[in-house]
Amino acid sequence: MLKQRIFTAIILVALLIGMLFSLSSFFFSLAIVPVIVFAGWEWTHLVKMSSKAQRLKFIMVLILLLIISGIGIGMGDSVRQHLAHGILLIASALWMVIFCLIFTYPSGIRFWSKTTYLSALGLLILLFTWIAIVYIQSLPSGSNLLLAAFAIIALSDVGGFIFGKLLGRHKLAPMISPGKTWEGFLGALILELLLVVAFNYFGLFQLSVWELSALVLIVALASVGGDLFESMVKRNIGVKDSGGLLPGHGGVLDRIDGMMSALPIYAVLLPFAQTA
Repeated sequence: MLKQRIFTAIILVALLIGMLFSLSSFFFSLAIVPVIVFAGWEWTHLVKMSSKAQRLKFIMVLILLLIISGIGIGMGDSVRQHLAHGILLIASALWMVIFCLIFTYPSGIRFWSKTTYLSALGLLILLFTWIAIVYIQSLPSGSNLLLAAFAIIALSDVGGFIFGKLLGRHKLAPMISPGKTWEGFLGALILELLLVVAFNYFGLFQLSVWELSALVLIVALASVGGDLFESMVKRNIGVKDSGGLLPGHGGVLDRIDGMMSALPIYAVLLPFAQTA
């Protein structure tokens, strides 16, 4: 299982970096659409949509929202950055509410069991994830900034797993994800900070050590929050993975859960991180 997980991860990283630096921002944004749509299909299973017709309707609405957003905020070099940033502020506020609701589990199970609520939430979350990617790539050094985000979020997952296995004693959220520990989170946080210090050294960010620490902490917390949110939804229906597309990793949602929450918040903070 571990070898399979590592092999899949290498393929995914190579594919991502290749696309990120070989495609224009416009075509990269288009290339991400199938990922978002496939994640949406997995989401329909997690929220217990009872029929294929309902699932297809969800996907059609998601695609329509992506098209409207692509026209409304623009893509590639024509992104309306102020509009996109405003939408991502709303997305960040939504995630703050979701993070608070996570703490109601399992007492708030009535809310998390409602297909209607979760369907609408899934549409918004997936849409905001795509808008965050489009917006980040429209900024100066956008591809590098996006790569930095992916690296920070990946380290949150990998570092949390490694340090959790080696040192984990205190559970982070035992009711939702028993495998996550505070030691894993803090170990991953140190790795993320070292990575961002390196990015800062090469001029990607313009922040003091304290400002860098705050940025990494916020993004790391957001990433873990997204992971916990998906884990909570999966626990509610009694499944371990959102799908089986990625050997050793589960489904697409299992790979992008941290990105769904962290990217909008990271995108909102970037203008300050680059002008501080």
